[in-house]
This record gives sequence, structure tokens and C-alpha cells, in this order.
Amino acid sequence: MTTVRPTPSRPTPSEASPGPAPAPTFAVISGAQVQQALQGREKEIVEVVEATYRLHGAGDTVNPPSSFLRFPDRPSSRIIALPASVGGETRVDGVKWISSFPPNVSAGIPRASAVLILNDHDTGYPFACLESSIISATRTAASAASAADRLSRGRPRPTRVGFFGTGLIARYIHTFLEGTGWSFDEIGVHDLSAESAAGFRLYLEQSRTAGRVTVHHSAEELIRSSDLVVFATVAAQPHVHEVSWFGHHPVVVHVSLRDLAPQILLTATNIVDDIDHCLRAATSPHLTEQLTGNRTFLDGTLDDVMAGRVAVPADRTAVFSPFGLGVLDLAVGKYVYDEVIRSGELQVVDGFFHELRRYG
Repeated sequence: MTTVRPTPSRPTPSEASPGPAPAPTFAVISGAQVQQALQGREKEIVEVVEATYRLHGAGDTVNPPSSFLRFPDRPSSRIIALPASVGGETRVDGVKWISSFPPNVSAGIPRASAVLILNDHDTGYPFACLESSIISATRTAASAASAADRLSRGRPRPTRVGFFGTGLIARYIHTFLEGTGWSFDEIGVHDLSAESAAGFRLYLEQSRTAGRVTVHHSAEELIRSSDLVVFATVAAQPHVHEVSWFGHHPVVVHVSLRDLAPQILLTATNIVDDIDHCLRAATSPHLTEQLTGNRTFLDGTLDDVMAGRVAVPADRTAVFSPFGLGVLDLAVGKYVYDEVIRSGELQVVDGFFHELRRYG
């Protein structure tokens, strides 16, 4: 591989001088480089994610439905393709290819793994492959932190947070909450795996978080004692059914999408990232639509909330259910790519594209 030092942005074909176009290049960006580019920049990444939501709301993105690859012999596992295109200043196309294999956890490796391919806006040539489990977790956490902030405005700022599900995504969400200025008096933890709950508690204690950490042994206990509830599980179907547990009207960040029964959503203010995307694949909002036969229980998108088109009342539970948009992965991935170029550490695969002459 060849290390590419910082250079000015490539000219578009319309800007380029007459003559042969430069040969396209292809770079590989490792997880270590991705982490280095993103670490400690939570506020910047939330700004990137919110700007992308605005572009999406304005129609300056393309985000077709995700494609699910499922396996009859491994029903709990799946691999998902998320193709997308982002306009604005980002101007990049691409696809995230992310797998979810829950049995990995018992084998001691993370459940999810992913790569992200970035394609040039003008030529369509792929120009980078990035390790993307970190990008995926980062854009999810940034989206969650943004929603927690936006949905909490107009009510007392939550001081008690509860994490239902204690894997990598929960860790990233906690990091993004703290990195964007949140502090909590109490942090609740609940997981069906006592080992996972204990591990997350140890992480919280080692991160020197100011709040008192409590491991709750029931879902009801966690929810009732939290003003902000984060669902980050691998649940395949709703398992939380009791409306009375939400009588104190918390803000709920429902990133795992399938935890809440329809009766919970029907008593809440429901905000999603994209209505059409969220109402598919047996998500809790999708099941609610099937039950009611309509979409009137949805109040709008996070972009609507940011723009002031939708208000979030304090006297109702507020639920954010993000399906997870490929445009967010692209925007964060392009941010990483640009940071790696600036660092002078971009690793280009020599001769990756070989057949570049039309007639040989």
C-alpha cells in the first residue's frame, strides 16, 4: 500500500482541465484509524448527523429500503445492505454491509461487524473501504444523543438515565451523552445477562461517571426509576407491554426498535428518523400500524422536531424510534475519510483498479 499525504480536493470533471482523467484510487481505512478520527469528537459528530437529517428532510439524499439477507439455518442472524447517497457539501454515494450474529457474544466477540464502501459522486468509482462497526455505533449514538436532547426540551432535563441492554451500542450512547454535556445523578442498568450488566457497570465505574450506578433486576424497576430510557437490545419482538410503567412520561430512545408493544406507542408522542423506513421489518411502529390500520400515531421525524414543525409535550411519554439510515453512515464515513487524509495516513491499495483502458 501507498500512504497518501494531504492534497487539495479532487476537481470534478467539469472543473478538470482537458486530457485524460487521473486514474481512480482505492483506500482501506482500518478500525483503529476510524476510532482515532472519531474519538473525543462527539459534539462534531452530532452536528454531522443533524445536518444529514436536515438534508434528508429537504430531499437532498437517496435512501432506498435496506436489504436483509437471512438464513434458514441461522434464524437469529442477518446481514443488511444499506445503500445511500448524500448531497449537500458531503456529495458521496455508497453502501454499508453490516452483519448481526448474536451467537458471537457467547464466543467473546461483538455481535455486529461491518464495512462501508464510499463511491465517488461524479464517476461512481468506489474510492474507500472503511471498517464500519465503529462508524455504525457512532452514528447510532450520535442520533440517540441528538434525540435525547431535542425531545427533552420543554420538560425538566432528565437526571436519571436507564440502559436496557448493555452491549457496545449502549456504551457508545453513554459516551455520546456525556460527550455532549449530559450528566446524571443516577444511571440504571438492566440486561437479561447478569454478566453483561456487571460488565457495563464496571465500564461506567471505570469511566468515572459522576452518577450513582444501579443494576436493576427487572425491566419495570429500571423504567420507573428513569427519566431517560435507552433501549439497546437484540429483541426480535416486543417484550415490554405495561403502559403504567411509563406513567412518569420519560423520554425513550428506542434504538433497538422492537422492544415496545403497540399499546406503549399508542400512549406516547412518537418520533422516527424516516416514516417509511421505520414502518417495516416488524419494528414496534410497524406492528402498531398493522394493529391500527393507520399511521396517525406517528407525530413526525426528528428533522420535524429540530425545525419546530412538531412539538413534544412534557405530559406524554416521548419515544424516538430510529430505523437507522444509510445516509448517516455515509456522512460519518466521509468525515472519517477526510480526517484520515488530513492526518496524512491514508493507505491506498496500489493498482486496485487494473482495466482502465476502454480498448485495452
